[in-house]
Amino acid sequence: MKAWIQAFRLRTLPLALSSIILGSFLAYGDEPTFFSWKIVGLCVLTTIFLQVLSNLANDYGDSVHGADHEDREGPSRAVQSGKISLSAMKTAIIIFSALSLFSGLYLLYISLTSWTEFMYFLGLGVLSIIAAITYTAGKKPYGYAGLGDISVFIFFGLVGVIGSYYLQVKSFDVMLFLPAAACGLLAVAVLNVNNIRDIKSDISAGKKSVPVRIGRKWAILYHWMLLFGALICASVYVFFTYSSPFQWLFVLTFPLLRRNGNAITKLTEPQDLDPYLKQMALSSLLFSVTFGLGQILDLFVKI
Repeated sequence: MKAWIQAFRLRTLPLALSSIILGSFLAYGDEPTFFSWKIVGLCVLTTIFLQVLSNLANDYGDSVHGADHEDREGPSRAVQSGKISLSAMKTAIIIFSALSLFSGLYLLYISLTSWTEFMYFLGLGVLSIIAAITYTAGKKPYGYAGLGDISVFIFFGLVGVIGSYYLQVKSFDVMLFLPAAACGLLAVAVLNVNNIRDIKSDISAGKKSVPVRIGRKWAILYHWMLLFGALICASVYVFFTYSSPFQWLFVLTFPLLRRNGNAITKLTEPQDLDPYLKQMALSSLLFSVTFGLGQILDLFVKI
């Protein structure tokens, strides 16, 4: 059981839930009368299933392709260490794929009335499952081609925020792309910390992540661009929708983001970066909470 809990990588859940929290906060701030806690709960449950599925598939794929080995920096993986067999991990991947699908179907069933909308969101759900599995598993995992950043930005940002928002209010505003992009950029920053830490092992395994492709120096600059890009997107959104100072609550996370950027810049030993992977994920979560809370406090000011 301990090995399975480690394989689930529960510390990644705050990052996965950031987009759901932000999208739900925004939905409540815009249409509190349509807000449903049941929809929030199912969004959270489905996201947890998808994140665990992604982690299990990543454990399996990296072990098969050689990215996880005894000289790898960071926490040991379940399959590589022999704690869980390949066949058992395959079974777990199938189980969590099914859980993600069934949870997602029930979510769509209770939240959507249009068949067209149902099929559209079902397609997004299936794509999410496929993306979770094929990141490092399969014959041609896209994570090994350096496309993981794009996938994370789309699913942990745009799809997570805008999707959870739409399931609540059944409407869409193009301005939502700004907070969704901010959430996605911070999620990519978490992945970037991981990839900077694993540059050496990824090179030996043929995994061409962004830091491997551009080198550590440019990967650090890329990291700062992700952090500032998120703050700029959030600031532009508040600027165009401003109605109270509470909307700027998210700037409280700036010192945490700066601390992470400074650590990635100064620390050169891979093992020293591992704590900042968790710190970046928690900072991303706090950003979503403070940004969303600012929108809700702004709603009460209007009332």
